[in-house]
Amino acid sequence: MNTDRPSSTPVGARSGPLPQSTAWRAVARCVLESVRMLTTRAVHWPRINVGRRLRFADGTTGEVYRETAVSRAPHEACLLVVCFRLRLVRGRGHVLFRWESWLNTPLFVGFPGFVSKLWLAADEQGRYRGIYEWDGADRAEHYARSLWRVLALVSEPGSIDFRIVPGLRRDEALADPGLLEAGTSAPDWWCPIGPS
Repeated sequence: MNTDRPSSTPVGARSGPLPQSTAWRAVARCVLESVRMLTTRAVHWPRINVGRRLRFADGTTGEVYRETAVSRAPHEACLLVVCFRLRLVRGRGHVLFRWESWLNTPLFVGFPGFVSKLWLAADEQGRYRGIYEWDGADRAEHYARSLWRVLALVSEPGSIDFRIVPGLRRDEALADPGLLEAGTSAPDWWCPIGPS
């Protein structure tokens, strides 16, 4: 278990999306790798966190409705939190999105460095979050900036954001929120502070 504090300030979305051609090539490679991983049963859906409700530093909460993982231990663990607000989705549309999101699995599990993802339902402000564990902060950033292009197709303009905290495992951050607060200057929407 990594007991050190996060090694640097979180990296955020200030860098924006990757150029379209770069991002879409990365997504295409990911889909091919994902198909291979799915057919060889390298992808798992643990249930231990499903139903867990998390509270965030901005006062919102989100419930984990799915977890996706691969059998890989990170060498350079980092926490990645992504958020977005869906365009034109209200009421029962959120239930449909959660069901449809099974189809999105090939868009991320095949990216280099993916370890696990907690899928959180929309919070009180309509924002969805993904809380990931990734192997390598550079790989996590490449994924987040590629994913941006996919999310932009269905998200409200200006709602996509992400934070990466190098040197911190996802489960450590959820078990001890003080680890995040110690390594950041302004915890906000991305910073889980405990169960709700």
